[in-house]
Amino acid sequence: MRGGQGAARAPVLQFTNCRILRGGALLREDLWVRGGRILDPEKLFFEERRVADEQRDCGGRILAPGFIDVQINGGFGVDFSQATEDVGSGVSLVARRILSHGVTSFCPTLVTSPPEVYHKVLPQIPVKSGGPHGAGVLGEWLTPPPREAPALPQMPSWGGRAGTRARARLRSGGACRNHPRSPPPGVHLEGPFISREKRGAHPEAHLRSFEADGFHDVLATYGSLDNVRIVTLAPELGRSREVIQALTARGICVSLGHSVANLRAAEEAVRSGATFITHLFNAMLPFHHRDPGIVGLLTSDQLPPGRSIFYGMIADGTHTNPAALRVAHRAHPQGLVLVTDAVPALGLGNGRHTLGQQEVEVDGLTAYVAGTTTLSGSIAPMDACVRHFLQATGCGVESALEAASLHPAQLLSLEKSKGSLDFGADADFVVLDDALHVQATYIAGELVWQAEEAGP
Repeated sequence: MRGGQGAARAPVLQFTNCRILRGGALLREDLWVRGGRILDPEKLFFEERRVADEQRDCGGRILAPGFIDVQINGGFGVDFSQATEDVGSGVSLVARRILSHGVTSFCPTLVTSPPEVYHKVLPQIPVKSGGPHGAGVLGEWLTPPPREAPALPQMPSWGGRAGTRARARLRSGGACRNHPRSPPPGVHLEGPFISREKRGAHPEAHLRSFEADGFHDVLATYGSLDNVRIVTLAPELGRSREVIQALTARGICVSLGHSVANLRAAEEAVRSGATFITHLFNAMLPFHHRDPGIVGLLTSDQLPPGRSIFYGMIADGTHTNPAALRVAHRAHPQGLVLVTDAVPALGLGNGRHTLGQQEVEVDGLTAYVAGTTTLSGSIAPMDACVRHFLQATGCGVESALEAASLHPAQLLSLEKSKGSLDFGADADFVVLDDALHVQATYIAGELVWQAEEAGP
């Protein structure tokens, strides 16, 4: 139960002897929860004249917002890019297993695949809130303060009822940081509209362009976009501007990645509505002092006023050198979003596994496209990425935790309900020791995972 009727009669939980992350600081305060949401104790005391029904001693531990992973390709033997007959059960398994790593919400990610895979897989991925069954592929519609809707792109000339439905969907959406009603986070589609030169672990045979029919090519490739929340594309591709505008008009977040775009092309993509960068530094042109490419967006002065750019970082100790982590964080700390980019081999150890249409070989802490030295995603869980990021950058516990919670929530315009412990937010949080090891995970104020001999 998250708010709504009956919430006022629900039992009040008081988490004591803890340090809660709120407003960018660790505060020695109690956390109050009722009806699945964070409660303002002053209103409880002075307006309702109530006290807690139950107290839980946290033993001095840290309480932080639940982690949100916006790029995870699978894990524990489940490959989100495999067109099986029961995709939903695989998503559910991953959702359960990542609770132990503090993840309470995630965006299942599909890598470059043939159209028939998208058409079969996407309708099967359940978009739902988290709970004892596992982390949520969030399904709630949220209503942040109204903002001016972005201008719609010129509509393609689709005919018939399909065209009517497509135009209606386009008019109802909006950019992920600029639309008055944020759609539920769902699937992240990474490819196939990316650069051949910077395809990384994506199979070349299935790369596509939208130069022929623009957004119609996107719809023909993916099929239904109802559960899609993020699309990664290369902005240098022909007709990318109209595609970015069409996607953001539907409320889909456009991310720039696997690209050879220069800074000018990247800035134009942001002006068209793009708000995210997929795994910064990886699969893009390296920084150059005369043309810094996509990396230059972190400090660009050519972005629309008030427009924030967010960027994903894989802090697994393999994809990004600690010095590069420090450069990015010091250049634009408010935009850094930790992602795992985890592959199906997460949690399985050495050997051969799949990633969509490719075979992946895991050797120690690194995953490669089998038979090559090309990195193929990560096998590090989110809590390990948070710890490595903290150690590599010296950024402070608060900043490391916000990079895995508040920032991805802000990217998806969910900060009113996710990514914070502010009053009224969903009571999705993680209990950590001083070394940032997960001791317990809560969703909607309910304990959904606990380490052995840990409390509360």
